[in-house]
Amino acid sequence: MKSLAARRAANLAVLTVSSLAALFGIVMLAWVLGDVIVRGAAAINWDFFTSLPAPPGMKGGGLANAIVGTLILTLTAALIAVPAGIMAGIYLSEFGRGALFAAAVRWLADILVSAPSIVVGVFVYLVLVRPMGNFSGLAGAVSLAILMLPVVIRTTEEMLSLVGRELREAALALGSSYPRMMFAVILRAARNGLVTGVMLAVARVAGETAPLLFTSLNSPYWMSGINEPMASLTVTLFNYAMSPYDDWHSLAWGAALLITVSVLTVTVFTRMVLGIRAGRRQANG
Repeated sequence: MKSLAARRAANLAVLTVSSLAALFGIVMLAWVLGDVIVRGAAAINWDFFTSLPAPPGMKGGGLANAIVGTLILTLTAALIAVPAGIMAGIYLSEFGRGALFAAAVRWLADILVSAPSIVVGVFVYLVLVRPMGNFSGLAGAVSLAILMLPVVIRTTEEMLSLVGRELREAALALGSSYPRMMFAVILRAARNGLVTGVMLAVARVAGETAPLLFTSLNSPYWMSGINEPMASLTVTLFNYAMSPYDDWHSLAWGAALLITVSVLTVTVFTRMVLGIRAGRRQANG
């Protein structure tokens, strides 16, 4: 009885501490989000989405070029990282078991996941920006793609490993070729997890500033090509937050709100859509 009472007391203590820690995290998150919403909402208007930044010291203007630049950088990075990451994940899951090269790939992916983003920015600066002779949106997209790649690789490998061997054997027994079995059956079965991994990778780079400072830099103008400096919300937010102008501070809060809402919206929408599809498949048997 004494031992049981001691275990119950220890369980209650741990549960209490864990609950308080969770509550503390929720309160801090609500505090940060509330501050961003209150301060950022004041800067959101039509000009914020349609106008170029105003010259220093002048009121008004917006972040239209930074919004477009962020979309271009993120989409270009995804086009580079997602196909390469999925193919690498397929290799690790299907053909790399016990292989020395596969172990090296896993090791490098694990290192890149935790690598400081500024190191990636300096690396891309040395291998792309300096040889090209100028900052560019392409270099910025490559730096973001490098940050996305290990997340996509490891998520793909893990999701494919959860698909049962029986499904592979059944598809091959029905006469499917290995590539058709992989793309039409296995990847489809792991689709929910793969999409989640891609969204995690996008969220990983959505708020990155350091690598873009060394690669795409920034620009107060509309871009005319991907091989020239390109504006982004994160770098603009950094520059405006460091400025002495109150109007720029307000726009920085607006940029922070837009980034936060965009990431949350995409993540929640994706999870909802995948949940609805999974429910329909279960209902249909």
